[in-house]
Amino acid sequence: MRVDIFDFNLPEERIALRPANPRDAARLLKVEGRVLGDHLVRELPEILRPGDALVFNDTKVIPARLGGMRRRGEAQARIEATLHMREGPDRWRAFLKPAKRVNVGERIQFGHDGESCFLGTLEATVAEKGEGGEALLVFDFSGPVLDEAIASAGHMPLPPYIAGKRAEDERDEVDYQTIYAREEGAVAAPTAGLHFTPELMQALDAAGIERYFVTLHVGAGTFLPVKVDDTDDHKMHSEWGEVEADTAKALNAVRERGGRIVSVGTTSLRLLESASQRTGKLEAWAGATDIFITPGYRFRTVDVLMTNFHLPRSTLFMLVSAFCGTQTMKRAYDHAIRNEYRFYSYGDASVLFRDDQS
Repeated sequence: MRVDIFDFNLPEERIALRPANPRDAARLLKVEGRVLGDHLVRELPEILRPGDALVFNDTKVIPARLGGMRRRGEAQARIEATLHMREGPDRWRAFLKPAKRVNVGERIQFGHDGESCFLGTLEATVAEKGEGGEALLVFDFSGPVLDEAIASAGHMPLPPYIAGKRAEDERDEVDYQTIYAREEGAVAAPTAGLHFTPELMQALDAAGIERYFVTLHVGAGTFLPVKVDDTDDHKMHSEWGEVEADTAKALNAVRERGGRIVSVGTTSLRLLESASQRTGKLEAWAGATDIFITPGYRFRTVDVLMTNFHLPRSTLFMLVSAFCGTQTMKRAYDHAIRNEYRFYSYGDASVLFRDDQS
């Protein structure tokens, strides 16, 4: 499928640099068939039905952006690493910048561009190099000690379209984390969940809408542009996730009694679809998923999707096009742009009702 099918004109000023305050004051575009409706996120309890079940991703963002120095003999150069997937107690897959001149076996000293950090310095060896600036880093520390060192030396990994326009600050440490974040390991936020507040959660409870949690550690690969011309040539990076047995059983029961599964974010959706059988029944599941959803995919489990507005030609816009139909989503995004909705991680949201005819 041609990637340019998923292109559209997005004015740069539509990309939000700060979230709405309060979070649930963000706008919410309802897309149900050909009908579009303008709402606020805090109106979600009125849009859904009693007996529906929201599925949240409880991953927690870690300070995964590390600045450091690459040393080769007497020469040294600044380098930045964005961790994106853990592969062992002492090793992470990371995107390096700049990466071209980095060699396998080189040492990188992290921590405030080479200054001291937790336990002196945080050092790693480049064990492998991959495509697109990816590398496997093996750290001198391991397990909880490495986690503490990363927390000391690292910075919140804001998306490049935000970080390129302003510096990270203390507000981002709160703003770029959901209120229910629990399982550490993500290097990007599950951004649809950023809109939820304690007050909204209480309103959902009062409306008889259930809630469940799954875990998918979102990787930095979510920010990678699609550089190929055909979707068949695009490689999705893997992300680790888990659906527990009790959660799978409860969600199966929701569907059996006529309730709808409402995924809060594309991360929850990708995990649920990875964990579902052909019949739509969910099972306990844990592992890495690289599921890439484009139009033509037949959804097994998720009935409704709440998600932010995505960038042109992105894998996430391809996913929502698969969910509701490409033309429907282009019309919805045109409406959002004309009506000054705010896009991407800190932007507004949409609630999409699945179109099985798309």
